[in-house]
Amino acid sequence: MKAEDKSLYDIDNREIDVDEFRELVAKNAYYRAEKRGFEDGYELEDWLKAEQEVSNQSGY
Repeated sequence: MKAEDKSLYDIDNREIDVDEFRELVAKNAYYRAEKRGFEDGYELEDWLKAEQEVSNQSGY
């Protein structure tokens, strides 16, 4: 993977660290699952909602 492939760009052309974004999403998704008691079958929904929330909060 090239160094430039590790970053994404938002509409303002600010660099975004992909690893940091994934970590924030993973933590958010984990807490969503924890709130539900880790009930099976909601993993994708948790992840997608977490991505949306992190994107909205951080400008990613």
